[in-house]
Amino acid sequence: MDVPNHEDLLRDLVYAFTQVGEAMTAVAEHLRGANKIRVQALFAGQLDRAIDDPVLAAGLSTLSDLSEDKRRQMLLANKHYGLLLLSYEVGVTNRNELLGHLKVLSQSAVFTEYWARTSEHRALLPSESLEARIGRAVDAIMDERPDDLEEWWAVGPGSVTAPD
Repeated sequence: MDVPNHEDLLRDLVYAFTQVGEAMTAVAEHLRGANKIRVQALFAGQLDRAIDDPVLAAGLSTLSDLSEDKRRQMLLANKHYGLLLLSYEVGVTNRNELLGHLKVLSQSAVFTEYWARTSEHRALLPSESLEARIGRAVDAIMDERPDDLEEWWAVGPGSVTAPD
């Protein structure tokens, strides 16, 4: 029986540790996605309560001069947009599906108003964040500039790469 030499044992050990490290990275990514979904569920629950109760809506909304009904509509538009972002980010929808959903959503008068009223909020986002890049795509959709839709996808240094 051949006894493996130290170099072979060391190579096998390094390989095994590499495999374990890759598996741990995959588990960490899965947990990160699951945590995002859970946090979004908590936000959605808060939005649901705020949509149902005008007193809570006033505490959650950052938009002023809205009737109770309009505030509820704005909160629902925000919730729907946030769910589309999450769906893309966790890989439930791909880039083309996201853009399609956003094009459909942009046809809603309520969403169009929501989008216009929240432009200052989006201006505060880091420019290379996924949400800011998707926001630029929605801006292009709203401005009916389909050639600019690709612009939001440009990945610069340090930016988040989202699933296709």
